[in-house]
Amino acid sequence: MMRTRMTTLAIATLLGSFSAVAEDLKTTLIDDAKLNLQFRARFEQVDVEAQSKQDQTTLRTRLTYQSGDLYNFFTLAEVDDVRSGDDEPMIADYQYTEINQAYIGYRAPADSVLKYGRQRILLDNQRFVGGVGFRQNEQTYDGFSTVSTGVQDLKAFYAYINNVNRIFSEDSGKSDHKNKTHLFNLHYGAVEAAQLTGYAYLIDNLAIARFSTDTYGVRLTGKTDIDPVKLSYALEYATQSNGGNNTLDYRADYLSAEARADFSAVGLKLGYEVLGSDDGKAGFITPLATLHKFQGWTDKFLFGGAGNWDKGIADTYIAANTNLGGVKLLLVYHTFESDVGNIDMGQEWGISAGYKFANYYNASIKYAAFSGADAGYGFSADTDKLWLTLEAKF
Repeated sequence: MMRTRMTTLAIATLLGSFSAVAEDLKTTLIDDAKLNLQFRARFEQVDVEAQSKQDQTTLRTRLTYQSGDLYNFFTLAEVDDVRSGDDEPMIADYQYTEINQAYIGYRAPADSVLKYGRQRILLDNQRFVGGVGFRQNEQTYDGFSTVSTGVQDLKAFYAYINNVNRIFSEDSGKSDHKNKTHLFNLHYGAVEAAQLTGYAYLIDNLAIARFSTDTYGVRLTGKTDIDPVKLSYALEYATQSNGGNNTLDYRADYLSAEARADFSAVGLKLGYEVLGSDDGKAGFITPLATLHKFQGWTDKFLFGGAGNWDKGIADTYIAANTNLGGVKLLLVYHTFESDVGNIDMGQEWGISAGYKFANYYNASIKYAAFSGADAGYGFSADTDKLWLTLEAKF
């Protein structure tokens, strides 16, 4: 009789434990979870002088699931699907269905978050490491990352990347790049007027040796209000040399200076950026950057990331923005020249307008025109591009 009672008690305890675990899992995976659905429809047209005029309509559907926390563990999964009529070689959006993100996270002591798996990594202004969010297929990274804010005013980031999931589809022949890459980024922000970031990006790209680079840099940003103007600035310097399996022996520098003034109705920005050259032998490159954000929207100078330009590039730009009846307007103008060789690399102007409505929707139009480059170079053809985009997020 005593043995039967003990067995019954043990079974009841075990069932109670299973029930508690099941309830915790239900809370984590269902009750505390977040589910988001996004749609992005886009029409893009590209017109390159004396070459081709192409257009493409695409629709991206993105479903994102994030669990709640269970003993400080959590998970995120995100799936993208892009549909289009036809793939166009001059437009870098492809039909595909892929896992965009899928990782397990852990909220560790000292205000640290650890992630393992496929994840989005956006560092600073994405000049060196970003997600290329403008394109329908986002760039994400397979590996391990950790970010800590346990020390007041200090944010420390580290990642080890073993694969870069680029914006190209598997069928394009330009898809993933295997890596053995280390990313370090340390940000100190005690004073709003002077926030300092130091970084080391040690890229070892096993697919393209020229992409293997060691880059060390420092970035200083700040902002202040002087009624009625809000002022901000960004200064950055970096040096780069060959790294990993790169057999090209070189050293090149990067320099960026930007100033911005925001008035009640208008914002103005003036900037100068140089991706330098080692006397024409090799140029500074940023193979993990969100390149569409820089050096003009026509993407004439993507070799700043692809590494087939050896004379460097200097970009002087000015931008103005305003808001008219809820419509956000932006006008940008660039002039380009080589860092060495006195090559006129042309000029570009662009305009965009965006309008958010009904809480869930955003419509935008963007146009850019490039012209005036010295003849005989791969970037020299006049180019016009147009984008019409409608987004919905639920």
